[in-house]
Amino acid sequence: MDLNDYFDPVSIQKPLIRNVRPGDELGKKLIIHTPDRPVPDLLGMDIALVGVPEDRNSQNKGASSAPDHIRQKFYSLSRIRKKIRMIDLGNMRPGKTPTDTYFGIRDVVCHLMENQVVPVIMGGTQDITYGCHEALMKLKKRSELVTVDARLDLDKGTKEFSSENWLEKIIRRKTPGIHYTNLGHQEYMTGPNDLKKLGKHAHQSYRLGRVRSDMKYFEPFFRDAFIHSFDISAVRQSDAPGTFNTSPNGFSGMEMCQMARFSGLSDHISVFLITEVNPLLDNRDQTSHLAAQIIWYFADAFAQRIVETPDPADEKFTQYIVSLSDSDFKLTFLKSSQTDRWWIKTPDEENTRWKACSYQDYQMAGAQEIPERWLDFFK
Repeated sequence: MDLNDYFDPVSIQKPLIRNVRPGDELGKKLIIHTPDRPVPDLLGMDIALVGVPEDRNSQNKGASSAPDHIRQKFYSLSRIRKKIRMIDLGNMRPGKTPTDTYFGIRDVVCHLMENQVVPVIMGGTQDITYGCHEALMKLKKRSELVTVDARLDLDKGTKEFSSENWLEKIIRRKTPGIHYTNLGHQEYMTGPNDLKKLGKHAHQSYRLGRVRSDMKYFEPFFRDAFIHSFDISAVRQSDAPGTFNTSPNGFSGMEMCQMARFSGLSDHISVFLITEVNPLLDNRDQTSHLAAQIIWYFADAFAQRIVETPDPADEKFTQYIVSLSDSDFKLTFLKSSQTDRWWIKTPDEENTRWKACSYQDYQMAGAQEIPERWLDFFK
């Protein structure tokens, strides 16, 4: 696959404001696809920046111009201290139809994953996440998806596929290995039937207040997921005015960056997306700048991540077994001495898997309460 056939070269102006010395700018440390420098071999690359200027299946017209605005802000940030190799592939050429774009994303993401490169996708609108899901389906991998979104993009009574209902097509699939979690839905913008629908299909969403009250508890959701899709409209309007569906409530910009850090440290991260930024609605590029900082936090954490495979036989892990007095179940936990992270053993004895969990889950088990994470696995 020749990526040069899929991407237009990068063409942006120099930053108007310098945050650091020119030699310390992140843009100086990237390999950039330019008109006189085609996309090279991906060997040794860790992260690929991918712009997807697609907004045709959305009311958020103008989001297609976001990649270059985010890119310009990103280039002006400080370089990552740890060793990491990043390439900016440029903006993907839109297909004749949005569906063509989704399949183009599928092919590009498949190619990058096969080369052990993590794509960081700058949208465009959030329906492009569907193309990433299709990539995992094509590679016959589990599609564990986590989104950060103020709304559930499920059926709104329209037949046309859009950025407002793209999720419906995923959760209705009966393919094994698909699991979805949303973080940060706002109750007054979420219908009870949508929450019931998620529960019926063994998926879940956690409301904004619950996530904000204990951010660290939700780190395991990122650690297990392969696709992490951030909708900028999950951020409160004062911090991110440049999007169509704003809300006075939401995550702060710093909280969004904290979750991006969780993403970067994830063991299984395959695709990271930041979507719905609309420069036409922005105030002095504030939202584009936040999106760039979100990507920076992701890349900085990715450069520091330690990939661990939980194994009771490995001396780096300590095993804890908790018996529940009111049932025959025994819950088995592992703790890493290297990172202090926790895992819990799934109930399926024939196909044992270790799922990420928190110390709080272990404490709940010790208090004879069944951890919510374990109940999700049992379903």
